[in-house]
Amino acid sequence: MTENGSLLALDVGEKRIGVALASAAAKLASPYSTLQHTETILQDILSIIEKESVQVIVVGLPRGMEGQETQQTKDTRAFAEHLKAAVQVPVYMQDETLTSVKAEEELSNRGKTFLKEDIDALAATYILEDFINTSEGLAI
Repeated sequence: MTENGSLLALDVGEKRIGVALASAAAKLASPYSTLQHTETILQDILSIIEKESVQVIVVGLPRGMEGQETQQTKDTRAFAEHLKAAVQVPVYMQDETLTSVKAEEELSNRGKTFLKEDIDALAATYILEDFINTSEGLAI
């Protein structure tokens, strides 16, 4: 990975996908956007990859409160496999336990109005921070 590129994180949900980016050099994650999970989602992600010179993709892996696989875990794994087949960069999975809860708490503490989309993008930021800080993501 060169220092000119970016790392991209996705918090995949049924309706929306939170997106966060970090430069490969600085490795500071920040919310980027929220995409609608529609039939154009792969094109939307490919657009970001090209625009932001993405070199690594990190997909948040949801699990149940006991660490068990859920239907959302299976759906997210399937999405990540589909994404991997469509892109030319490595795709990793990163545990996303409680990232949405943490994001909602942080936004609530700011005392400003926020949308569900804000939670999704901030959750993606936490996923990317965890990946950067632990490098425990699993290549798929």
